[in-house]
Amino acid sequence: MTPLPSQLPPEGSPERWPWLQRLRRADAVATAPWLEAVEQGSLPAASDLVAVLVEKLDGAGSARLLRWWLSLPVSSEPVVVTQRLELLDLIGRRRDPACAALLRAAIAERPSVALLPLLGHQRDSHDFACLEQLARQAGPSPLRRAALEGLAVGLSVWPQAALQQLLLELCNDLDGPLASQAVDLLARLPSAREGLEQVLGRPLNPVTEARARRRLASLPRCPLLLVVHGRAGGVIPEELQALARDLERRRRAPVRLQTLSGNVAPPDPAAPVQENVSRPLTLVPLLLLPGNHVRHDIPAIAAAWRRRGPLRRIPFLGAWPSWQGAIADELAELAASHGQDSPPLLLHHPLEPGVADRYLAHLERRCSATCQAAPYTATDLEDLALAIRGAVLPLALAANRLTESLPAALGAPLLQRPRFQALLLDQLEALP
Repeated sequence: MTPLPSQLPPEGSPERWPWLQRLRRADAVATAPWLEAVEQGSLPAASDLVAVLVEKLDGAGSARLLRWWLSLPVSSEPVVVTQRLELLDLIGRRRDPACAALLRAAIAERPSVALLPLLGHQRDSHDFACLEQLARQAGPSPLRRAALEGLAVGLSVWPQAALQQLLLELCNDLDGPLASQAVDLLARLPSAREGLEQVLGRPLNPVTEARARRRLASLPRCPLLLVVHGRAGGVIPEELQALARDLERRRRAPVRLQTLSGNVAPPDPAAPVQENVSRPLTLVPLLLLPGNHVRHDIPAIAAAWRRRGPLRRIPFLGAWPSWQGAIADELAELAASHGQDSPPLLLHHPLEPGVADRYLAHLERRCSATCQAAPYTATDLEDLALAIRGAVLPLALAANRLTESLPAALGAPLLQRPRFQALLLDQLEALP
């Protein structure tokens, strides 16, 4: 038997709630009599009834109920206003073109704090312009905040570049709560870290700045894949292992080391695939020179990992301007400590001509130094160590045959020197 509005027990009756539960469980309910009773006022539109009724309505029925709500006369009585807002929260959740059209028309006639979030809930990209204008333009603060809430509700459908630009502007707004709201929304965008760092580069009021810093600190970071030179037998020097441990602690994200060898090994098939493919793996070649590893092995490693998920690739370490600057500063201090006028010496492993020659010429100019290839054989390394006079810096990130053949005062690898260790930790920690 189809339940009818006349059968509904009145509010306050102990029979009302069980009756409404039976109505909710009913397979087929003719909703037209219920809508008509609400529209005519013969059936009070209590929130418990509406909560059940909206589940039975199709798009046309939802639009009809929303049209009824929009036609209600304006009231200034707090109790009536609260009750109507409770009803709107139930009625306006249906995503339907007819409901969206009603909301647009009502907002165009008279923008409403209650309606703007519901317009965003419709998730129609065409509504971005309206919400953006109301959030940006001078007007009542509650209305601007409601427009921003509407943008937050429909976040995934708006044009991201335009939305980010709006939020960057609102983070500096004189309305403190609105600015904080914009910071929270900016932190939800795919480019959240970039946006928050841009915001923090500008003058902000203390409350907004503190909020932006908290949001930035809480953002998850991408896992890192550090490609490094290993030693014989695949041994990873302790300074590189310590670097990975420190980075994991600082970034609160996985850091993996992969060593290079004559044959590039594919990713370990037993290793778990990235759990969150929306956050790509970041490949960082911790290599100092553009040799065969950088030009051939790194692209092969990147291709193998891309078959497992998204990958972002960073230029090799020796190409970073900040790293080259650190080498120049280190050499200048070494030359000053030796009191020498001749250019200091940069030792590197032998390289094939071509790209490497151009890079070494650039490095000599950048660092006011002389680059010299260090041979691989033990006898030649010993002879080189004996022949060295003055300031010298081995281009070796971690301990290897070259650094171990040189006197301890000269041959410490770069990661064992405070300047380079601090720079690399800071730069890698700052990656998205």
